[in-house]
Amino acid sequence: MSKINGVSVTRRAARRSAPASSNAKRSVDGSAIKNICLTGAESLLRTEQNFLSTLSQVNTLVLNILLQSTETHHDLPSKDYSKALKVLNDKFHKVWDLTAGCFQTLKNNYDLLAVDVQDIYLTTEESQFIRVYTEYFVAVTSYVVIKGFEKSAKQGSSHWKANTKAMTQIIRESSEPPIHMLLLRVLTEPFRRHIQQYCFQLTKLNENLQKDAGVAPLRKALEVYVSLQSYITQSLEEASLTRNLWTTLSKKLTAALCTPERRLQEDSRSVPVTVTSSRYDRVLLFSDYLVFLQGNETYLYDLRTVWVDTTTKQKSDPNNHIWRVVTPEEEFVLSAKEPQHKMLWIWKMNQLIRQSLEGKRDFPLWGKVNDPPTCRLVTHTYRNEGRFKNAIYEGDMSWGKPHGKGTLKWPSGRNHAGDFKFGQEDGFGICLIPGSSPDRYHCYKCHWRNGAMQEYGICEYADDSVYKGYFQDNMRSGFGILDNTASKTNPFKYTGSWEKDKRTGYGVWESCEKGEKYIGMWMDNQRHGPGIVVFHTGCCYQGMFHTNKLVGSGVLITEDGTVYEGEFTEECSLAGKGKLTFTNGFTLVGTFTKSANYGLQTQGVLSTASDFQDEIMKQKYQFGVGSFPVEQRWQGVFEEFQRFLESGCNQEMEEPFLGFHTKSSKKIQRSQEYLCCNPGGTEDDSVKIEDMLKNLNFQQEPEAFHVYLEKAFNFSPHPLKKLLKMLHGTFQATYSGAGANLHLLGMAQEEIKYYARKIWEFFRELMAMKAEKERRTIPIVQEEEEEEELSDELNPHTVILPAILPRFHPDLFMLYMLYHEQEDALYWQGIVRLGHLTDTKLLEFLDVQRQLWPLKEVKLTTNQRYSIVRHKCFHSATECLQKIITTVDPKEKLQIILKTYQEIELTVSRVVEKDYKLPMDDLLPLLIYVVSRAGIQHLGAEIHFIQDLMDPTNRGGIYDFLLTALESCYAHIQKDEMRLFK
Repeated sequence: MSKINGVSVTRRAARRSAPASSNAKRSVDGSAIKNICLTGAESLLRTEQNFLSTLSQVNTLVLNILLQSTETHHDLPSKDYSKALKVLNDKFHKVWDLTAGCFQTLKNNYDLLAVDVQDIYLTTEESQFIRVYTEYFVAVTSYVVIKGFEKSAKQGSSHWKANTKAMTQIIRESSEPPIHMLLLRVLTEPFRRHIQQYCFQLTKLNENLQKDAGVAPLRKALEVYVSLQSYITQSLEEASLTRNLWTTLSKKLTAALCTPERRLQEDSRSVPVTVTSSRYDRVLLFSDYLVFLQGNETYLYDLRTVWVDTTTKQKSDPNNHIWRVVTPEEEFVLSAKEPQHKMLWIWKMNQLIRQSLEGKRDFPLWGKVNDPPTCRLVTHTYRNEGRFKNAIYEGDMSWGKPHGKGTLKWPSGRNHAGDFKFGQEDGFGICLIPGSSPDRYHCYKCHWRNGAMQEYGICEYADDSVYKGYFQDNMRSGFGILDNTASKTNPFKYTGSWEKDKRTGYGVWESCEKGEKYIGMWMDNQRHGPGIVVFHTGCCYQGMFHTNKLVGSGVLITEDGTVYEGEFTEECSLAGKGKLTFTNGFTLVGTFTKSANYGLQTQGVLSTASDFQDEIMKQKYQFGVGSFPVEQRWQGVFEEFQRFLESGCNQEMEEPFLGFHTKSSKKIQRSQEYLCCNPGGTEDDSVKIEDMLKNLNFQQEPEAFHVYLEKAFNFSPHPLKKLLKMLHGTFQATYSGAGANLHLLGMAQEEIKYYARKIWEFFRELMAMKAEKERRTIPIVQEEEEEEELSDELNPHTVILPAILPRFHPDLFMLYMLYHEQEDALYWQGIVRLGHLTDTKLLEFLDVQRQLWPLKEVKLTTNQRYSIVRHKCFHSATECLQKIITTVDPKEKLQIILKTYQEIELTVSRVVEKDYKLPMDDLLPLLIYVVSRAGIQHLGAEIHFIQDLMDPTNRGGIYDFLLTALESCYAHIQKDEMRLFK
């Protein structure tokens, strides 16, 4: 009978197991289980008590002395030795603390006779026990690897000799082994025996409780502690092999390779393998590195960046079994004479690679058989020559090549973060390149293909200039915008075509400092070919350029309308033969010269006889029309959209072809956080084009297309929105600011119409693509499927223009107002003076028949007479016509004119009390009255805007007739103003 704290265990068990007479057999079984648990707890407590006593002895005899020797002999131990010893001491005390804590808890429950299966902490605290024991033996074996026990044996030799007997008693050994072996065994054998006791206790409990449902945790725990025994044995064997390896290597190699954590796993001298290049003498496989030795030189390869290829085919010798080892910068072919040797190396390499990636060794060692992933997250520093030399790569890698998301960082400060494919930058990426001054970077947010910038990108340079456009082979190529307006010297903005990083082709250059704009052709960053120069004063020039210099003849129109046609100097001064036309119509034809003393001089013929109207039209001479075919101006924009369509509207290609939206911040650009930027805005860009086109077909009315296009043009990720945004940018670059010049109206009008035609073509291609996809996915029931025919009402003027004009109207209409400024000024004078007439006076002045005067509808107050009222007649028609300025759609403007005509007829019909169709003789004066009272300030610009952009199918119809009538009214008001007040 045993006792703990003087209490008989048998007596306690008997007291706990005495059943009441009313208890069933199940209760008896429950008491038996608790008796078994109490007996097991007693045995476990006794085992733990002995183990705690042994730990105290080991701590006093060994660990404390080892630590003291470290503190007193600073010159003897190495840094690794001292650190490893401190870790060993820490892990030792963690085992001690865990054992003592669990012992006390179990003892308290035992004293209260409240022990159950769950109180056996070997099962409930299983994971914690495994963790502290594995950490402890890692610390012990690390000390073994660096030959720590050999050094400790020498440092405290007198103490060890005096306590040899006590230490041999701890390991239960009669003979006296060498001191370093004795120290190792003192620090390991008590632990191994104790784990063996755990296995014994669990086995016994498992046997006694084999019929109980609660035995499953005991079985699992037993398997784990058995695995722990195997783990400890394997760990000690690995440490011994590794320590022995250092004795076979030179001091230089040992210094290069020996670390406490490193374990030798395989040696080509034990299991023969060779490198087929015969470059290396020996191959060593460690737990963290693959090492090749060549004399006293070491070549280390981190296992996390090693791939093993077993698919390599035998080329020559069938007796050699080869496989390929791939690293980020090198590849090796290893061979073995025996197939089992090959299989062993491959298996160990793959398992160690996987363990390195997981950051921990298997438990038990070699307890898993999973192969490592091909694509993995790694860190690698490039050493060999190449584009990536000295760069640190962090990210996804596959077969030694960056593949997926990753970041490259160079010591120079250059960084690249983005997508990689097969070792090359491929996909969206952000690259920071240091500028000439500190904290200044060139930032490239671009799409990359095969290691080079391709397609659309944004570059923010260190000098604060920004390029948005297309690249090819790392050079600006295609359409692009370079904004250098933030520069303190010669700020400018260029919008146009690029080739090999130089301005080449059609483009627009605006100088913010000089206030001038060049529109025309370029070559190698120089003005070359036909071009137009527009100055902020209103003066403009058109001619030929050659390497930035004027050549040949040209046309110059000054701000007051004077026109010169002839020869110029390179600095755009009049020189040579030419013709000068003044604003009053006089012309001067001759030879012009300019000197510093006398200014501009000429010899020629002055003519005062000319057709004034011809000269007025000459002053409105339209530049660019014919010199720059509209189809060739912005080819780069349309070509990219066409390529997107040809890709099948592949969403992966949308951003490279059509651009993306990113928020730019110079403050963020200077920090590493900028590398986290991603393309895309805040809107949901997951909507597919075919989804937006789903319920749309060519048989629907134009209004359905208007609704769709309105949504598309206001949805940032939509391809049509991106296209329209680019076109709007080119239009503003050309025709706003200094470009708001009446001599550019013809070019602007051509561009708007061309935009509509091209967008209509693209839109039809999208529709055809959507229909084709539907035919592929939906079975065709009919034998012959009828093709959708395009409705006559659907064309660029009815579908596209109404949707895009609101974006372009402010700049475009400004050109119309400038072009018709003189006529509108004369017209407005007439409007003002006609406004002074009363209604009856105006109707009489316009020769309107009295029976058509709607005076009956005019409500007078007591103090009013018909002869003094104004703005009372045809009030509904006047209000209707005033709405013409509320819309930019030519068709809606024409509908307003038609509605105005109908309101006039309705009013006349009420006056004559019958249906009355107005003949032209009656309509014109009544319409003039309505126009004069409507007071539309820029009516001439409005009329010509409608004429130029209206649907050609409306020409010759009622709309065309009424627009012509309105134009006649406009002309009459200018003449009537003169006639009325002569």
